[in-house]
Amino acid sequence: MSSVTPSSSGKGVGRSTNFTPELQSMMFSLGDARRPLHESAVLVEDIVHTQLINLLQQASEVSQMRGARVISAEDILFLMRKDKKKLRRLLKYMFFRDYKSKIVKGIEEDDLLEDKLGGGSSGSINKRQKIAQDFLISIDQTGELLSLFEDDEVDDVKQARMERAERQTRMMDSAQYTEFCESRQLSFSKKASKFRDWLDCSSMEIKPNTIAMEILAYLAYETVAQLVDLALLVKQDMAPKAGDPFSHAISATFIQYHNPTEMHALGQTASMKSSPDSPENTPPATPTPPASGPQHLGKTQSGAMGNGNIPQDSSKARQRKRKKSAAACGAEAPSNAIQPTHIREAIRRYSHKIGPLSPFTSAYPRSGMTFLAC
Repeated sequence: MSSVTPSSSGKGVGRSTNFTPELQSMMFSLGDARRPLHESAVLVEDIVHTQLINLLQQASEVSQMRGARVISAEDILFLMRKDKKKLRRLLKYMFFRDYKSKIVKGIEEDDLLEDKLGGGSSGSINKRQKIAQDFLISIDQTGELLSLFEDDEVDDVKQARMERAERQTRMMDSAQYTEFCESRQLSFSKKASKFRDWLDCSSMEIKPNTIAMEILAYLAYETVAQLVDLALLVKQDMAPKAGDPFSHAISATFIQYHNPTEMHALGQTASMKSSPDSPENTPPATPTPPASGPQHLGKTQSGAMGNGNIPQDSSKARQRKRKKSAAACGAEAPSNAIQPTHIREAIRRYSHKIGPLSPFTSAYPRSGMTFLAC
């Protein structure tokens, strides 16, 4: 698919509906901290919204070429035809949606027998699979797309997410596990009307139908999941490693996508980790002549000597100044949550090829941001 041009602000222009609270819960269930940062959720929402709007625009163009009056599942399947792994994942999702519909509607063997006797077919039951299969047959000339229906290969990405979720729950109590399970059940499809308003479908000339909206909601969640996957890899890559001689150095890419507040917070964190008040990091005391007279004796006794012969009062004053400077710059305590910097760097790495000049390129290429979901 072609690239996407990102919006310039964290909020979409003229967009009143937002999914920020839901996205924070989704990010937590996908591997982020228990309380994800609001700024990170806003950035994720902006990226997902931008990509879906552009996806809708391209699907609308495909629908017009077919002479259709609505955006249907076929238009989105056509846009995803080149990415076999993600297309196979979507086909499995459509299969499970049909299976869920059978359970909800309570279809039994007697109902199936009546359909057969009445001339009905199983196509009405497996309507999503039938739509996908009929369309892929019409465009598949090599058989590669049709083979995806019978492909039972293990999805490495899904497996990695499940293993990460299992590791998250190992140290949870019952209340935390309940919150985690509720977060895992969140999706865009459960708030269909809000999702339509979020995408502003009412203003579109060619509107998506019900099945197309189901697929869009699925792709929106998959985009959030992939952003969290990539951001966690970047976070792990940027974390200082023990024994690394270059751990004190900050790459040009890391500096480029940090604002001054984040850089100050990083400096404060590094200084806290290095324990500046330890004996190893305390500078030697300045030699002074021996005290003579009662006035010098009183000053010496009033200041208790700490590590490295530095008065404890001066050490406490340094700590107070450090806290004040951190508060003035809006720096928060070090957190395990995904930072906006990790998300921007993840997008940059995903959108660019590896090369010697990649650390000095912008976050988004001139042609726009690469699609994450398809």
